[in-house]
Amino acid sequence: MRLPGSGGRALPFLAPLLGLLVFALALYVLDHALAGFHYHDLRRWVAAMPSWRLAIALLLTVGSYLALAGYDFLAFRYIRRVLPYPKILLAAFLGYAITNNTGGSFAFLAGGSIRYRLYAAWGVSGLEIAQIIAFGILTFWLGFLFLGSLLFLLAPLPLPVGWSLPLAPVPVLGGIFLLLLGLFIIWSGSLRRPLRISGWEIRPPSLGLALIQIGFSVLDWSLAATVLYVLLPHAPTLSWPVFLGLYLLAQLGAMVSQVPGGLGVLETLTVLLLKPFLPAAPVFGALLVFRGIYYLLPLALAALLLGGYELAAREKVVVLTQAVGRRVTDLAPPVFSLLVFVGGALLLFSGATPSVDGRMAWLREFLPLPVIELSHFLGSLTGLGLLVLARGLWERLDAAFFLTALLLGAGAVFSLLKGLDYEEAAILLGMLGLLLSCRKEFYRRASLLDETFTPGWIVAVGLVLLSATWLGLFSYRHVEYSADLWWRFTLHGDAPRFLRATVGLLIALLLIALARLLHPTRPVRQALTTDILEEAAGIVRQAPATKGYLALLGDKDLLFSTRRRAFLMYGVRGRSWVAMGDPVGEAGEFPELLWLFRDTCDRYGGWPVIHEAGLNYLHLYLDIGLLPLKFGEEARVGLGDFSLEGAARKNLRRSHGRAAKEGCRFEVRPAAAVEGLLPQLNAVSERWLEGKATREKGFSLGFFQEAYLKRFPLAVVTGGEGKILAFANVLPGGQQEELSIDLMRFRPRESPAGIMDFLLAELMLWGRGQGYRWFNLGMAPLAGLDFGPFSPTWNRVGAFI
Repeated sequence: MRLPGSGGRALPFLAPLLGLLVFALALYVLDHALAGFHYHDLRRWVAAMPSWRLAIALLLTVGSYLALAGYDFLAFRYIRRVLPYPKILLAAFLGYAITNNTGGSFAFLAGGSIRYRLYAAWGVSGLEIAQIIAFGILTFWLGFLFLGSLLFLLAPLPLPVGWSLPLAPVPVLGGIFLLLLGLFIIWSGSLRRPLRISGWEIRPPSLGLALIQIGFSVLDWSLAATVLYVLLPHAPTLSWPVFLGLYLLAQLGAMVSQVPGGLGVLETLTVLLLKPFLPAAPVFGALLVFRGIYYLLPLALAALLLGGYELAAREKVVVLTQAVGRRVTDLAPPVFSLLVFVGGALLLFSGATPSVDGRMAWLREFLPLPVIELSHFLGSLTGLGLLVLARGLWERLDAAFFLTALLLGAGAVFSLLKGLDYEEAAILLGMLGLLLSCRKEFYRRASLLDETFTPGWIVAVGLVLLSATWLGLFSYRHVEYSADLWWRFTLHGDAPRFLRATVGLLIALLLIALARLLHPTRPVRQALTTDILEEAAGIVRQAPATKGYLALLGDKDLLFSTRRRAFLMYGVRGRSWVAMGDPVGEAGEFPELLWLFRDTCDRYGGWPVIHEAGLNYLHLYLDIGLLPLKFGEEARVGLGDFSLEGAARKNLRRSHGRAAKEGCRFEVRPAAAVEGLLPQLNAVSERWLEGKATREKGFSLGFFQEAYLKRFPLAVVTGGEGKILAFANVLPGGQQEELSIDLMRFRPRESPAGIMDFLLAELMLWGRGQGYRWFNLGMAPLAGLDFGPFSPTWNRVGAFI
């Protein structure tokens, strides 16, 4: 398991920073486009929107997401796999609900991890899931290319004054789109040759399937655009084809901007492109409703689905459990993280906009003005707290869960006290109820100050704060600024409250940054004292697997869980922090321990790697952001029915018989007897190293160390006069589960051929007699690698070797 490709330290900040700059520019342009309009104009227009428009928009949104699910349905036909459609629909909906709210230009990858977890739990291989995601991206763009080429070439788009550039760029775009679409049709219909990109082979879909792809994508794009179209006021000169072309242009600019969900950029471009047809205020109001219906509502439904599933599971509703699988609630952390992030943005936007006059007058009858002022200020700080805690929810912190629950409840109270915003309070309480239903998914015990905020997450918080600031300035642009505005406390003093809250948010951000800056870092290394090694040895002896004994070599650092019931052994080489095998100890400690390892790597700029990771804990490695890379398989022999009989064991039986005829004898010496054998063992080891012309290795292999060998029983093969010809230290797993060896040495010139086969066969027979279930022969490099046409280059090279 390894971290996905990483660049330099500055590179990860480049794309998010560029997106932030584009977003700031979009707000500046939008502010000029809305000059002459006030916040109340937008509010009145949204409130006056007919309910039938909202109902049609909701139905069209459902249709668009069903078309998106069709992307995955077609992908399963492409890979020739069968999966029940309800499962495909569930995975696609959850994935695209995340994608639409987080992604940039190639946003499908943002929801890819959601679909990966679900499809993998339903038996779909990693390679097939990668093909499904790639197929979805292709389908997404095919419909865009078809509609773009059709509308940009055939339908004249009346661009605003000043947008007409030389060479007629929109028709040129249409020509490029038509060319790309034509090449795809020729590729899938005539050439039929796989496309090779960076070692990957992409098989073209059949022509029939390609045409269906285009149809689904065109349907999706058309329905999504129509959602916004029905929300706009009637404009006699704005036909649906013209609007669709302008919508595609706006979406293209939003995707190129790399701003999550095209936030701000889509709104700005749409307002500018529709300027010849409609005033800016109603267009912007329609865009706000469109953002809520098409983007935020599906995200809320995804959270509702997860929370409802968890409650249903507690009530043992077996039908639902069997229909969607047990892995659904594993997706709760990212979904609720985004939902809570939206809740924080909601509180900040509410604090930046005027309150409803009638409600404030009614509220004054029950509450004194200081309570209203304080509630407004604390409500904005609560919104900032939810933005910060959303990152902790994403990383499954239990502290983030409890604090988020507290802040959601407090935010609902503040919403009522600051302006009787009962709609806002109901939304926050709904989030709280759904979050509480998934309590068990937030299990990590770690400090919030230890968490690393990614560049993308920092920029996302910046986007919300910048949006709230712009919204406040736009809402109170008619209020003349003066120095005494800061100290004006009145019932209708919304503008002063916004100014004070903004300063409070800046101070809170500064305190959070200082707290993280001054927080003491963890030590990178810990001296491996005898007591620590003995503590690790006690944990290893209880573990069913034997790989943990490598920790006792002392050549690796040990990272213990908080309760010190499990540990991870690792080494650092350059920027790679490589853990040797799965964690060792109580399985309940593993999630916290792996997150601790990931956080430590992030703190010191390291790349986490799990070497020889097992399948049992694959979901935990996916949780911390690692990707699987297969380079071999573990070889194990079942000891319950092991014998030397049968045709399959003919060669092993021959080697065993030859060594026995030459007088070789096998026995297992107890650990207490090893110290007296050390001189002979050292001589055997030196002869073996000389014969192999090599030196001692380490990390994933044992090496000759007296203190290490004295911990284990010893399997020895002796010849005449009791001379030790070969030996191996015996690693006994806990609960009689697994038996293995580590250090294997023999005298090359003095030992009969096949002596190690003799030792292994005798040791397996001995292990069977002792009641062990398995004999572990260790990693077989390059075993099990695929050589198929869709296998990555590494797999095909390894399989060829």
